[in-house]
Amino acid sequence: MGSIFQSLGRTITAGVVLLVVIILLAGGISGTWMKMDHAWGMFFIRFLHVGAAVMWVGLLYYFNFVQTPSMPQIPDEQKPAVSKVIAPRALFWFRHAALWTVILGLLLATMNKSLVPALMFERPFTAIGIGMWLGLIMAFNVWFIIWPNQKKALGIVTVSPEEKAAAAKTAGMTSRINTMLSIPMLYCMVAQQNGGL
Repeated sequence: MGSIFQSLGRTITAGVVLLVVIILLAGGISGTWMKMDHAWGMFFIRFLHVGAAVMWVGLLYYFNFVQTPSMPQIPDEQKPAVSKVIAPRALFWFRHAALWTVILGLLLATMNKSLVPALMFERPFTAIGIGMWLGLIMAFNVWFIIWPNQKKALGIVTVSPEEKAAAAKTAGMTSRINTMLSIPMLYCMVAQQNGGL
């Protein structure tokens, strides 16, 4: 049993197996088995979308609430462990979670026939439309401002010390902007499911 938790891949696989068992047991107990129809497909895409969003926003909050405020307290000789090992891996999952959140969200809106009405703020999709635009802005920031600047700040791309400092400042400020935008974005996403704004 312990070997499951010594590998992230085995832990994720065990989580998926547990989910399947719960679905099968719940369907058997209630006497209702899920139908693999359009509604179930939308539900499953929503499940994946929320999962990707949890990783994306969770890492955003990790950077802003934990890593960035902790860096000044870390002795200089220990900082490379964060900047050379932890941050690049976290940024990989951060930017790909952002990408998959957007892809799955757009797919879900397309399946729901609400993509264009939401992006145009048509009722009753105003709340989700605002949330979608905020999410798109945040994803743009991740891929086209934060990541290029973090590559400079972390030394993945070689630049002068002045450029490195400026890139770190730009990446940090844009990350804070995304943290600010995440609050109304999350509210709008939840508000749509509960009657809009």
